[in-house]
Amino acid sequence: MSGATAISPAIESFLSRAHQGEARSLLERQGLPQRRLEAWRYTPLRDLDKTGFAAPDAVSVDEARALLARLAPEALEGHRIVVVNGAAVAALTSLPDTVEVADLSVPLLADRPLSVLNNAMQQPGIALRVAADVDAGQIALVSLVTNGDQVSTHLAHQITLDAGAKLTLLDIQSGEGAYLANPSLTVSVAEKAHLTHLRIQQDSLEATNLALVNARIAEHGTYDSFTLTLGAKLSRHEVLAHLGGKHAIVHVNAAQLLAGSQHADLTSVITHAAPDCNSRQTVKNVLMDAGHGVFQGKIFVDRIAQKTDGYQMNQALLLSEKAQIDSKPELEIYADDVKCSHGATVGALDDEQLFYLRARGIPHAEARAILVRAFLLDALALVTDEAAYALLDRRVDAWWQKREA
Repeated sequence: MSGATAISPAIESFLSRAHQGEARSLLERQGLPQRRLEAWRYTPLRDLDKTGFAAPDAVSVDEARALLARLAPEALEGHRIVVVNGAAVAALTSLPDTVEVADLSVPLLADRPLSVLNNAMQQPGIALRVAADVDAGQIALVSLVTNGDQVSTHLAHQITLDAGAKLTLLDIQSGEGAYLANPSLTVSVAEKAHLTHLRIQQDSLEATNLALVNARIAEHGTYDSFTLTLGAKLSRHEVLAHLGGKHAIVHVNAAQLLAGSQHADLTSVITHAAPDCNSRQTVKNVLMDAGHGVFQGKIFVDRIAQKTDGYQMNQALLLSEKAQIDSKPELEIYADDVKCSHGATVGALDDEQLFYLRARGIPHAEARAILVRAFLLDALALVTDEAAYALLDRRVDAWWQKREA
């Protein structure tokens, strides 16, 4: 973290809007994370530090509705929460009777810079609770920014599932302009509850997205997440998952598709703090042009967490000589009866496979698309809901068609 006495333009602008308290003091003292901090060595925020960020302007309901139709048409139907420029739009929000709006209570994680920034600047988002044994179906959480040049949003959301409850959260983040989005999601999954979290990050290619998910999973509970990263000039998705009861399950899967000079970082810390728990993480990167992907995944197994089953795999497909990937899978194990593995692979499209397809009359662009989709299949197939899979597939196809046009 920054030890300099001078305050950067970014921190100065944040402090002018920050709430008083411990988080504000930490932000003022520590600043934004710098490269010498091990967890941030691959994702420097130097350019971000040079920018002063203002609060975004409010928008009308008609403007919000038009933005929703333009950037997240999938959420026009069904239950949804719509947030534009950091403020909920009540006229566009529709919640099922099976969920309760609760009081927001987001913990401060003093050793996590994104938590410090979000707590200091916190814009209350939504806190939802699903009662015991209730299946609440699907809710879309749509966070949008418009007229977003040099503004920042710092939304804090919370999802609580009581014992046996179920919920699918479709989390869409998008916008227009050169803004900073710094969302935080706190998740609590009780015994035998199941949260499916599908996140699509398709922010403006001028924007920065720094997101944190803090999930705690109880006995026989499941947190099943998938993140599709397509947008933002600079992004980081940080997931902290704590398996605190026997037979808890966590999946932190993702696909990152980057082009131009995009930089995307997926960092996870999965803590096995109870016996007989299971964690799975498959992350695929498709990198074009000078796209830069980062994967930092850590599985921590406590001494008590015997019979842990942990798996972690990162694979990158480089479609350009300028594309690059930094991959750092890591295991830290203190139990002696575990089954844990991790790995990473990096490669290009197979020339022989490409030639095989071309020899059968398939055009070059279509042949490349077939091979890229085959590479992504292992990750996308982990999304078992047919409607959600179709949505992700459409977004991937649109991204590829735009890049190959």
